[in-house]
Amino acid sequence: MDSALFWEMVIKALILILVLLTGFAYLTYYERRGLARIQSRVGPNRAGPAGLLQPVADAVKLIFKEEFIPGKAYKLVFILAPIITVVPAILITATVPWGGVVNIGGREVMLSIADVNVGVLYIMSVASIAVYGVVLGGWASNNKYAMMGGLRSTAQMVSYELALGLSFVGVILLANSMRMSEIVEAQRNLWFVVIQPVGAIVFFFATLAELNRGPFDMPEAEQELSAGYNVEYSGMKFALFFMAEYTKMVSISAIIATLFFGGFRGPWVDAVPGLGPLYMFIKIFLILFLMIWVRASWPRIRYDRLMDFGWKIMLPLSLALVFISAIGILFAELYGDMWMWLVPILSIVAGAIAVHTINLSLRRKANAR
Repeated sequence: MDSALFWEMVIKALILILVLLTGFAYLTYYERRGLARIQSRVGPNRAGPAGLLQPVADAVKLIFKEEFIPGKAYKLVFILAPIITVVPAILITATVPWGGVVNIGGREVMLSIADVNVGVLYIMSVASIAVYGVVLGGWASNNKYAMMGGLRSTAQMVSYELALGLSFVGVILLANSMRMSEIVEAQRNLWFVVIQPVGAIVFFFATLAELNRGPFDMPEAEQELSAGYNVEYSGMKFALFFMAEYTKMVSISAIIATLFFGGFRGPWVDAVPGLGPLYMFIKIFLILFLMIWVRASWPRIRYDRLMDFGWKIMLPLSLALVFISAIGILFAELYGDMWMWLVPILSIVAGAIAVHTINLSLRRKANAR
């Protein structure tokens, strides 16, 4: 690797880290204002014009807040757990293409850090690491409530990672590649969300469960576990857990946009490559609003129903979607591209059966009472 390419990658990595950390700070503001509007409240409006300096005020407060480590905690692991949680949230976006190739100072620069041929596999591998920080944080606190929160998080993430991984398979089959840039290029004429609408929904809800976001925020069920796995953390250590969740929200939104909504592709992006990052920002902004909307609208799922939903609904449905995608691609190769529309039709039927199964289950439990 020549020195120019090395420094190019370093600069791109630093810019991406800066963007993610700034995005994390102002995502908290975006969420609080969005929740306030949905729930007919005001939201933060004191620190700076329209409350825009509220993330800065929160950061200053957490920096100067007293930190303590419980006397009987496992100190080294207690300190490392937040770091183990936040680092994968930043690294996961390394293979996401934010745009095409642009010309900067006479040099062609690709707007992605690492365009590797196993980009999807890299994302799946890095995403699964974050659970260790949550589990170790609960265990190292030497607190029964924190330990329970960590165990809940482990069970939940393992349950929904299966559906999440199978949702990737449908996209890989449609694009015939695991390289993220080729997945974007395969959506030049048609976004995968049109061919796999139910797959996009399964992926979205599986990521919500991975992020411990409402209505899947059982590891942080305050009324049951007194804040869950992070109950013993304060100051900047608590902020790192907080940072991991919101940074991963931005990262996951970028991945959803890339896999199902055409990534950086949009009108005139071939003529003006600089539009690619703008299209990515708009798509990420809208997906983040959808996550906020779900949190504001849906109540927390009871833990037994959460596990039932993961194993009895999401996993079989994601397996069915992989099978449907494979059948549709086979028929399209044998009998023509029109047969590819078999995939969205059958996937919607499978999704309708899943919704009907959920409805029957809820009715049965209500009648049992």
